[in-house]
Amino acid sequence: MARRIVIDPITRIEGHLKIEVEVENGVVKDAWSAGTMARGWEILLRDRDPRDAPYVTSRVCGVCEGVHAVASAQALDNAFGTEIPEAGRLMRNLFCAGLYMHDHFIHFYILSALDYLDIMAVAGYKGSDPALLALKDKIVSLAQKGDTSPFTPRYEPDEFCVNDPEIVTTLVSHYIKAIELKAKSQKMLGIISGIQPHPNAIIAGGCTATPSREELYQFRELWQEQVDFVNNVYLPDVIAVGTGPLLPLATAGLGRAHGNYLCYPMFPQDAPASPADYALGGSNHLVKGGAIIGGELNPAETLDFTQITEAVAHSWYDYPAGVSSLYPSEGVTEYNVHKEGAYSFVKAPRYNGQPMEVGPLARGLVNRYPELMDLINKGAKAGAVARHFCRAVESKLVGEAGLAWIDRLTELATAGPIIGMKDDPVPRSARGMGAWDAPRGALAHWVEIQDRRIRNYQMIVPSTWNASPRDEKKIRGPYEESLIGCPVPDVDNPINVVRIIRSFDPCLACAIHLIDPETNNIKVYKVT
Repeated sequence: MARRIVIDPITRIEGHLKIEVEVENGVVKDAWSAGTMARGWEILLRDRDPRDAPYVTSRVCGVCEGVHAVASAQALDNAFGTEIPEAGRLMRNLFCAGLYMHDHFIHFYILSALDYLDIMAVAGYKGSDPALLALKDKIVSLAQKGDTSPFTPRYEPDEFCVNDPEIVTTLVSHYIKAIELKAKSQKMLGIISGIQPHPNAIIAGGCTATPSREELYQFRELWQEQVDFVNNVYLPDVIAVGTGPLLPLATAGLGRAHGNYLCYPMFPQDAPASPADYALGGSNHLVKGGAIIGGELNPAETLDFTQITEAVAHSWYDYPAGVSSLYPSEGVTEYNVHKEGAYSFVKAPRYNGQPMEVGPLARGLVNRYPELMDLINKGAKAGAVARHFCRAVESKLVGEAGLAWIDRLTELATAGPIIGMKDDPVPRSARGMGAWDAPRGALAHWVEIQDRRIRNYQMIVPSTWNASPRDEKKIRGPYEESLIGCPVPDVDNPINVVRIIRSFDPCLACAIHLIDPETNNIKVYKVT
């Protein structure tokens, strides 16, 4: 007999996401992903000065806010025909690379690792490290008082949870260290963004910050600390857990979606080589863009932005009569919360008609990260564990690249005052788009300007791709497809469902309850 479970909302993510699954014979047979909160930022931008867009869109999210500002600024650069100065390109790169490092390790330690740890194993720690002993005493004391928040997982540990006291205690100590490093990263990025979160220095034409050599020396020192944590703590932890206790999940490919992957180019290292490069911030990108369709090891295709469409057949929006999908620049944001057959405020983006997974795994496969390909050659498959692995690998990549960018920016500051922006006038009418791969995946903004005001503005964010509902052909979105076949031996403890969903790092809220499909009683997963 099939059973339905509803997890609403999914916890330890950003925003409001409901996942519904149908379980039969201990595995998921069908799934539905529903974004339960309307965004509406596109409507707020209508008739505004285009130069407001980076400030407004950075408020879309409190996590990857700065990447929205960059994508928005690049859309305006493209519309205005502005080639930003070298210093502006370097500062945008540094801002996004710094965000990548802390966003990735915070996702691993704070948002996902608790799905794989039996936290009470720390009570069995027998080592002599004073810091770890103090941590053990603290958690045991809290447990005796009935309060181990925030460490206790919200689901019961299963056979895949790590329960070795040494490993668990060490990982929990790194959880705390990650929070400390995140705070330092915010301080560091504020030097070039003006304020964190929600930068006020990233605008159309570049970046308004003018850091001195002394500030850049401080910036580099803080940056090196982030790089050291990534290289010496985060990456080794991911490798040790992924190739150790979680190896069965990695080789089984738990959480694989359709086998289609999409990523945009990011971190331009040179000036634009053609007018189209203005939308991409420059050329010769550190991480290349591309699309893979039909299998992880298929060759990546050259990216064609004209192949992107959005459908709303099962979304709470209406398109003009007879229209099933639209190119983003022609997008329409018209709500219909009573629409028959709809179940999400998320639209359904498609590339060449296909649902596409975006994010770290997509970037790793398109760019053939050597570490990822080596892992695949050893038997690992695309899925939840591989997503975590790719985040750690690219944190090392962008962290080390950032050191060279800081040094170059310091050279410019030594030669004279930094000029990071070019102020071009708003055209009477124009269109532009800006694309960047945010930590969670492919992000793009489209703007149409008429009479020097915004006529239409559309965004396709990473979780629009991944969390999309079914399209007009009833093809599932990536979250939905990734859950098919997921083992759920106990419907009262669907830990594998949240493991898979959180491996994508959804950016859509932090509370948890399940509805029992037979009694309609709320099942509370208590943090104790």
